[in-house]
Parts: sequence; structure tokens; C-alpha cells
Amino acid sequence: MTAPTFTESELRAAIERELPGVRADLERLVRIPSIAFDGFDHSHVERSAEAVAELLRGCGLDVQFARSGGQPAVIGRKPAPPGAPTVLLYAHHDVQPVGDLSLWESDPFEPVERDGRLYGRGAADDKAGIMAHIAALRAFGDALPVGVVLFIEGEEEFGSDSLERLLAEYRDEIASDVIVIADSANWDVGVPALTTSLRGLINCFVEVRVLSHAVHSGMFGGAVPDALTALSRLLATLHDDAGDVAVDGLFGRTGATVDYPEERLRGEAGLVDGVSFLGTGRLTDRIWTKPALAVLGIDAPRTAEAPNALVPAAKAKLSLRLAPGDDPKRAYAALVAHLEKNAPWGAQVDVIFEHDGWPCVIDASGPMYDAARAAFRTAWDGVDAVDMGVGGSIPFIATFQEMFPQAAILVTGVEDPHSRAHGPNESLHLGEFARVCLAEALLLAKVAEVGKPA
Repeated sequence: MTAPTFTESELRAAIERELPGVRADLERLVRIPSIAFDGFDHSHVERSAEAVAELLRGCGLDVQFARSGGQPAVIGRKPAPPGAPTVLLYAHHDVQPVGDLSLWESDPFEPVERDGRLYGRGAADDKAGIMAHIAALRAFGDALPVGVVLFIEGEEEFGSDSLERLLAEYRDEIASDVIVIADSANWDVGVPALTTSLRGLINCFVEVRVLSHAVHSGMFGGAVPDALTALSRLLATLHDDAGDVAVDGLFGRTGATVDYPEERLRGEAGLVDGVSFLGTGRLTDRIWTKPALAVLGIDAPRTAEAPNALVPAAKAKLSLRLAPGDDPKRAYAALVAHLEKNAPWGAQVDVIFEHDGWPCVIDASGPMYDAARAAFRTAWDGVDAVDMGVGGSIPFIATFQEMFPQAAILVTGVEDPHSRAHGPNESLHLGEFARVCLAEALLLAKVAEVGKPA
């Protein structure tokens, strides 16, 4: 028996009908502070998983919880009609810490609408991704034209440390013909996108030690170095005068096909007057296909409490984004070699690895990608999707590519350049979210039309 087909107008009407309930459920998810980082109350992550499971059951899916030493993922399954393909829909229900509360204009865990945007931690990244999947399923009701597997992860923001084990353990349950990863962004408000490349990631700490204990800055300063000055000089070697990463052995590439206007990037980043961009080459190459290295934090005495003493040791956290095509293990070795080689004044340098992730490139050609582009074009009223890179990292995409080499992987998202994911005042553009929900429903219908790969 073949599942019934839906016209574009029927799906538009169905999404419009479901959106109020979808938004209400999104707000309920945002109210749960599901932070998987160490030091936070993980009972909220458990609550979030339970809430997601309830949503999936409401769509008629068979639901199970999955974990392998980390936070709970939720898997929901509904078998395909005879001869129809199966689509895996990925999102994550954990969120980033909120950081400095004084920088938020409203409570990060109490969703608030302002100027057509819904503000709150996770409102965009990635609880809206979950609800886009739910919206598409609700639009079809009991007449879903494809099989679906929803895989909603619980620790993506904390590095997905257990995800590879989960994918291996549940490989048979989640095997699919198409994989939709709703954790990226669109090119702009009003312009959809498919993400076709992402950078890899290395996070590590570098500690510099020059003294066994603090000493008087007046009695010893001038002959004896302090660790903060030594660390500052070491960190300054990571970039050349133009701002390009100066670590030998890192891979970089050029050739992005989309241009990024300077004023647009300056405004979206919030670059203050007089500050120039880092690096050389096209802006899209700099943020998508070349390495980037940032200092995320420094452990040192607070200025208000700092005594007149030479600091014996100081530590910084580094984040290295790797160009597509680079190898995290080799790149980490190159970074360690650079830090050890450039230690000033014989300072002791200790580099501590935190985690890494592979970059990826997606060949976005073939009938499933054509189906996605057609769905986007319809949902955005004739606007074609942009193939874009992303400077951020979703390391497990490489794992999906390795485990399911025949599957078409579509990296989509609900964010736009103003969403401020990971920062204060994260928000979701509600008009774009409605388009995302329609696009996913149209995509499932078009995947069913294409049929199961031979």
C-alpha cells in the first residue's frame, strides 16, 4: 500500500495549522536549562530528554533512550511504507552555558518574543532544530510518506564524546538512506542554504611556568620573568602580522564560491569601529576553508585581587579550527611543536589536550540534494539555496559519512547570521523558522517521490 501524496498547498496549510503548537512546545523546551557541561545540574538534561521523548511519542514513534557513559540521547523510529526510503533526522537537546547573565536582555531560560524573534538559550541552537522535525511529522500525521529515525543527541555542545559509541551500538536501528542534520544555518534572512563544508576542531590548554612560587615584583622584577608576560609572548607567536595563523604544517585551502560583503560580516560579528579583519584572502576562505586560532580564556589572578608579585604559572585555553581536508592528530602535533619551540626565556610549556573533531566536505550532488534544493526554493518563494561553508564544527558528520557511505547527508539549520548562537541573547527568527518547517515537510515528500536508492 502506497502512502498518500500531499500537494504543496496541503503541506503549507498543515504547517500553518501546526505552528502555534510547535512554538509552544519549543518554548517549553527552552525553559529547561539542559547544559551538559561539567559542573552543571545534569538532571535538567534528563528532563529535556524526557520532554523530547514525549514529543516523539506524540508523533507515533517508537521511542528509546540511548547513552554510553554520557548524557541521554533519544531515538524515535517509524518504519517506512513499502518501498519508501528512510530518513534520519538529527538535532540535539542540550545547550551552551549562558555565560555572563548581565549581558542578556531577558532571562535566557524564559523565552521572549521581540521584533519577530524568539529569545532564549537553545531557541535556535538547537531546540528549534528538534521542533522543525516535529513540525514536519505533525504536518503528515499518520500518512508519513517515508520512514523516519529521529536521533536527538544530549551532549553535542559538550563535544559529543559518547556519540560515536552510540552510533556504533545503534547502527542497525538508525541506518537510513538520507540523513538530515538540522544544526547549521541559512545564508541570510530570506536566503536558505545547504552546508557543504565544515571546519574541524582542536581544543587544548597551554600552561607556562617560570617560577616554583610567586615572588615580590619589586625585589625580583627586571631579571626574573613572570608567567603572564611569558604566556603573552608565546600566544603572540600564533599569528603573523597580517593575522594569519603562523603554525607551520596546518592545511588551508581557497576556492569558496560565495562572497561575503565586508560590511555585512562586520555588522553580524559586531566588530567595533577601527578594528580590522584578521588574515589575508577572501573573507569566505578565511572563515570557512583556512585555519583559525583563538584564545578562549586565561587562568590568572583577577586584576582586582592581584598582589605585587611575579606570577609563577599561567594557563590559556586555545581553540584551533581546521580547514576541510586537515587531520586533527597531525594538526595537534604541529601546534604542540610550535608552542614548545617558541617558549620565551626557556619557560616550561605544558600542552594539555581537551578534544578534537574532524572537518568535512560534502559532495552535494544527486537526486536527494536536488530534492532538498527544490524544497527550499518552494519554502522561500522562489529563492534558490546557497551552497555554503561553515567555520564552525560538527565533527560527527565525518562519522556519519564513514558509517553510512551510501546515505545522502543534508546539513540544514534554523539559524541566521543574527541568531547569536553560543552567545548572549541567542534568538530564532520566527518567520524563517516557519519556512524551515515547511521546507522539511516538502523535503520528506520529495524524498518519497525520488524513492529508495537502488
